[in-house]
Amino acid sequence: MAGAGGKVYSFQEVSEHKDRNDCWLIIAGKVYDVSPFMEDHPGGDEVLLACTGKDATADFEDIGHTETAKELMPKYCIGEVDASTVPAKPAYRVVSEDVNPKQEAASQGAWLTAMQLVVPVVLLGMAFALQNFAKARTE
Repeated sequence: MAGAGGKVYSFQEVSEHKDRNDCWLIIAGKVYDVSPFMEDHPGGDEVLLACTGKDATADFEDIGHTETAKELMPKYCIGEVDASTVPAKPAYRVVSEDVNPKQEAASQGAWLTAMQLVVPVVLLGMAFALQNFAKARTE
């Protein structure tokens, strides 16, 4: 079912419109041709260009647009995006149960602490041995 503008676009088709003269965005399932608004956007055209090729809904909502800005949206709406063509959001990587980052960091910290104690003691021992060796040769 198409919204304002009456057409349903694939995600791929919307993604192809990504430059200053031809910029389409996906916000809340609707497709907006914001090309005529590029120069007037208070955040600059770079902000709009950074939102191409993806679902820009979160970006739009995070900014906290004014009611005036939201009232302008229907003017630029040209249709809807086919939800079945929008790529799934990236999944989070599950860390293996065998690896505990806190445990690994703690063991690295213990190793570093041990080295900070051992190295000076070894150097002190070598200096003491060298001094005794030099004293023994002179006698």
